[in-house]
Amino acid sequence: MTVLVISGTGTGVGKTVVTAAIAALAKADGRRVAVLKPAQTGVTDGEPGDLDEVRRLAGEVTTRELRRYPDPLSPEAAARRSGIAPVTPAEAASAAAELDAEHDLVLVEGAGGLLVRFDPGGGTLADVAWSLGSLLLVVAEAGLGTLNATALTAEVATRRGLNVGGVLIGSWPAEPDLAACSNLEDLPVAAGAPLLGALSAGAGQAGSEEFLAEARRGLSPWFGGEFDPECFAKGESAQK
Repeated sequence: MTVLVISGTGTGVGKTVVTAAIAALAKADGRRVAVLKPAQTGVTDGEPGDLDEVRRLAGEVTTRELRRYPDPLSPEAAARRSGIAPVTPAEAASAAAELDAEHDLVLVEGAGGLLVRFDPGGGTLADVAWSLGSLLLVVAEAGLGTLNATALTAEVATRRGLNVGGVLIGSWPAEPDLAACSNLEDLPVAAGAPLLGALSAGAGQAGSEEFLAEARRGLSPWFGGEFDPECFAKGESAQK
C-alpha cells in the first residue's frame, strides 16, 4: 500500500491533471485507487471541484474531500472568512491513513504550494506528508521562473525531513521555448530528484480514453507509463 503526496510549486501548475494521470494509470493496472483533497477552495456546494475532474479523467476511483470553502484563497484564509472549521494536518493524515487501509494507492492533492497554510496553527501539506512518512511529488511549470520555485519547494521539503520522489511538469507547451527545453535538464537538479513526467498542455480537456493514452506517454514507468526524460529532452531539443 502506498500514499503519495502531490504538491505544486504554486497555484495553477497542473496538480489535478497530474493526480488524475497517476490515478488513471494505477486504475488501468487494476489497483484500488483513492484520491484525497483535504481542502477545496474557490468552489461552492454543488459546483464541480478538483475531485470531480479527477473522476472525469481517471474514471471511478474513490475520492474524499474533507472541507470545501467558497472563496478562492488559501485554506486558512478561506476557512476564516467562511466560518467553516479549518482542516488540520492531523485530520488530513488520519483520512489518508484510513483510505490507505482499503486501497493500493492513495494520492493526497494539496492546495497551491507546499507551505500554504491550512489552519491558524500554521499546518501545511508538508506536515501531512511528514506525518504519513510519504514521498512528495512536486508539480512544476515548464518555462522561465520554474527553477527557483522548484528549488525552494524541494529545499523546504528536505529541511522538514521529507523525501522528494520526483518532479513532474504539469503542462508541457505544444511549442516549447528555449527556457522550457533547457529546464528539462535543469529541473531535476533544482528538485534534487528525477523528472518523472511531462503532460501535454490541454491534456485535461481530453476524454477518458485519450487521457489514459496521454498519461501513459507523459508519465514515468515508475507510475506505469512510458516517459523517458532523456529521449523526451532530445526530441524537444531537436525541434529548436
